[in-house]
Amino acid sequence: MDTHSLSTLNPRLCSSSIARRRKPNHRSTPCYIGFSSAITPTQRLAPPSFNASAGGPALWRLKTGGSELNRLKSSSNDGQFLVGLDGSPEPSFVEFITSERVKVVAMLALALALCNADRVVMSVAIVPLSQSRGWGPSFSGVVQSSFLWGYLISPIAGGTLVDRYGGKVVMAWGVALWSLATFLTPWAAESSLLALLATRMLLGIAEGVALPCMNNMIARWFPQTERSRAVGLAMAGFQLGSAIGLTLSPILMSQAGIYGPFVIFGLFGFLWLLVWVSATSSSPNRSRQISKFELRYIQSTPSVPSISKSQAETSKGIPPFRRLLSKLPTWSLIVANAMHSWIFHVDLRHAAWFSAIPWSMMALTGYLAGVLSDMMIQRGISVTLTRKIMQSIGFFGPALALVCLTMARSPFIASAWLTVAVGLKAFSHCGFLVNLQEIAPQYSGVLHGMSNTGGTLAAIIGTVGAGFFVELVGSFRGFLLLTSFLYFSAAVFYNVFSTGERVNFDDETSA
Repeated sequence: MDTHSLSTLNPRLCSSSIARRRKPNHRSTPCYIGFSSAITPTQRLAPPSFNASAGGPALWRLKTGGSELNRLKSSSNDGQFLVGLDGSPEPSFVEFITSERVKVVAMLALALALCNADRVVMSVAIVPLSQSRGWGPSFSGVVQSSFLWGYLISPIAGGTLVDRYGGKVVMAWGVALWSLATFLTPWAAESSLLALLATRMLLGIAEGVALPCMNNMIARWFPQTERSRAVGLAMAGFQLGSAIGLTLSPILMSQAGIYGPFVIFGLFGFLWLLVWVSATSSSPNRSRQISKFELRYIQSTPSVPSISKSQAETSKGIPPFRRLLSKLPTWSLIVANAMHSWIFHVDLRHAAWFSAIPWSMMALTGYLAGVLSDMMIQRGISVTLTRKIMQSIGFFGPALALVCLTMARSPFIASAWLTVAVGLKAFSHCGFLVNLQEIAPQYSGVLHGMSNTGGTLAAIIGTVGAGFFVELVGSFRGFLLLTSFLYFSAAVFYNVFSTGERVNFDDETSA
């Protein structure tokens, strides 16, 4: 709204949309918002006074007649904050998409896209590399699995570093190291097998901090009513990274040779690093770009778990692993992450588009799930129930889709059901993945690291166990049914033992 124009609001709008006080028997009069130069002399308007309460956002308070009108001032990016029926500020769509916190989550999404693209490029390059060096299938598997060796050991240590130093610093080091490992892969492959395995292991170590850093930054930058869509946006980048890596790698190889994707993706990582270090902050109160009105909104929005000074000091020490593991909500997160990482093993060589379509579907459904989850919380549904609903869709859905997959009569139908399963699995991002920030904000990094380690072990077991299981029962259909049963069981376990409330991990008597 032009600040020099005069807007007239009818009495019904004044009484229903914006909180005001009436005197008994006071006759309703039109309310005017604007500067004194634009107000007609028939309405006497008191000079505006700036009121910034400690617990609430900055307001321009205008008094007219016997009524009082509160409206939030526009933020510096010209987006406007609206006032909800309960008096709490609600950002408009324009403010949200142009806010500093969305810039932060956009950078996180780009980092996760690079993370997955750097990870999957070897799955494309391994075919020509094996042919040129005479590697057999088993040895090619060793080269690809070397990534998991590093990824298995780093999440817990990385999560602890995230809780101590913040997501910005640790993410910067992580991206720097994994981009260096990606960039040096061509040199390592030409030097020796040991060097190649070492660079792939370094890639896994560095990428192990990516998701804990994402969770830490979102917990600091987003109020609880926006965290699900923030995680949805960030994880959309993660899923699209797989689609981008699998789609672009063959094209880049045809133009720049086998090592072309490694060099290009590595350079993109260094470019991202420059922007991240210079244009983002570890928390809103340290940002130079954020408007004071957005900062007040983030800090004053109700139901945002905050970290006290004592908790912040506690998180800088050694995490209380024994107490963390003694709580069933922790195990609900570990079980959920483990099942989320369980690998789909389906032979779809006749469906070439499978390499990109399911990941793209997962990115889309993950964001839609985030929007739906935030709407549920904003409308009064408890955080605990919201997380359980999202997790149920994310696990019961794939369980049913895999049962249908066993009855598919063609590769196309099988691809369709698998895409449905992968797409529905993205709803769990608004379940356990956001839940990590809520039960213990001061330990969200190490909790994510612990659950990631469980997920990596599940991925290894699923990869190795699939072959043995098929040999044992003589049917791949049986493995799909086993996977469906595991999804169902994990969903039940999460629904019984998870919570959206803060869990006390610092009380030694509660262990």
